[in-house]
Amino acid sequence: MARMKAGFRTSAQAALLRAVHGHPGMTRAEAAAEIGIPSGFAAETVARLVATGLIAERPALATGRRGRPTAVLGAHPNGPLVAAAAIGQETWQVAAVELGGAMMAATARAHDGDQDRVLAAVAAALERIRGRFGARVRAAAVAVPGTVAGSRLVLAPGLSWHGVDLSGLWQHYEPGSEFVVGNDATLAGIAESRRAPGFGAGTMLYLHVADGIGGAVIEADRAVTGATGAAGEFGHMPFGDPGRRCRCGAAGCWNTSMDGPALARFLPGDIPGGDGCLRHLLASAGAGDPGAQSAIDAVGSSIGRGVAGLVNGLDPHLVVVGGLGPELLRLAAEEITAAYHDGLMAFRVMPPPPIAAARLGADGPLLGAADEAFTRLLTDEGLQAWAAREQPPTDVSIAQSVLRWLLSQLDRLRSRLQSS
Repeated sequence: MARMKAGFRTSAQAALLRAVHGHPGMTRAEAAAEIGIPSGFAAETVARLVATGLIAERPALATGRRGRPTAVLGAHPNGPLVAAAAIGQETWQVAAVELGGAMMAATARAHDGDQDRVLAAVAAALERIRGRFGARVRAAAVAVPGTVAGSRLVLAPGLSWHGVDLSGLWQHYEPGSEFVVGNDATLAGIAESRRAPGFGAGTMLYLHVADGIGGAVIEADRAVTGATGAAGEFGHMPFGDPGRRCRCGAAGCWNTSMDGPALARFLPGDIPGGDGCLRHLLASAGAGDPGAQSAIDAVGSSIGRGVAGLVNGLDPHLVVVGGLGPELLRLAAEEITAAYHDGLMAFRVMPPPPIAAARLGADGPLLGAADEAFTRLLTDEGLQAWAAREQPPTDVSIAQSVLRWLLSQLDRLRSRLQSS
C-alpha cells in the first residue's frame, strides 16, 4: 500500500479505511504505521471516520495486563455495505458484506442451471439486501463461473451460459455506487491473498479446482487479469491428453484429465458429470472405495504436474488450492507432492514454493467480489459519495454533528496552542 502524505486529510481517511478493511481489529497505532502518518494525525483521522459512520472503535478483548485498555478499529454498525453474490455450478449465495469482510443476511440456494430462473432468484435476493439495509448498500458485486468482460458473462461452459448481460441484477445505479462482476476463481484468489495463507506472500498462484481448473496470479493483492481480463484459465493450458478435445474447442486441455469421461474408467456404474463427478469421487474415496481412490490419485498426479509447470513459468512464492482442492490435497497428498517435485526445474526443488489449502471455502468468490467493490468504494470519491448520501435525520446523525463540532473546536484550540 502506498504511504499517504499527512497533508491530504481525505486521502489519509481513505488509506486508513483500506487498512482497517484489510486488518479488522487493528489499533490506531498499527493503522498509523501501516499508512505512514503520525500517531496524532491518525487519532484525528479515526475520530473523523467514526463521526461519519465509517468505522467504529471498540475496546479490545481483555488480556489481564495492567495499563490503559487498547481500542481496536472495525466496521461501524451503520457503515457501508456491499451486496455480494456468487453464482456457482450448482448453487448461488448472496450476502451483505461489511468493512472487514463479515457477512450478514446470507442466503444460499441450490439451482438447476436454468439461466432465467437463477438470475431472477439472485436479483431478488440482492434486492432484499437493498430493501433491508437501504442507503448503507453502496455497491453490488457478483462472482460467476466463467469469462467476464465488463458486466457481461462471455462464457460459462459448466452452465452452458454465454453472452449474458449481468447488469440487470442490480437496479440501483446511484451516484457513487458501484456494480462489479468477476470470475469466481479470480475473485476467490483475491480473497485468499488478503485474508488467508497467501497474505503477505508476495506473488501467489491460486488454483480453483471444480468443474475444471481456474485461478489467478495475485501480485500485491491484485489479480493479473491480462489483455482481455481472461487471465487465469489454467484449465485450458495443454497439460492434458492432446488426443482429447475440450468443451472450449481446444485439444489437450488440462481440464480433460479430470472430467467425467477421464475419471469414469476408475469407478463402475454411473457417476455425476461436471463438478459433481469429482465431488462424488472425493466422497467415495473418503469412505474407503479403492476405485474412487485410484481416480483421485490420478487427479492428484495431474494436479502436481500442472502446478509444477505453472511454478516453473510464473515463479510464485506460494501456491494456494481452493474449491475441491483442499480435500484433494488431503486424500492425494503423496501423489500431488511426488508429481510436483518431479516436474520442477532443479534449482526450485530446495525448497519449492509450498502448496497450501485455501481457508475461505465456498465463501471465497463472494468475499472476493465484495473486496473488489470495497477497493472502489474506499477512495476519496467513495468517501464523498458516502457523505452526500440521502438519509433521514436520526439521533445518531445529531450526535455525529455534535461530535464534528467538538472536533472543529479541538482544531481551533490546537492551533491557538501551537501559535502561542
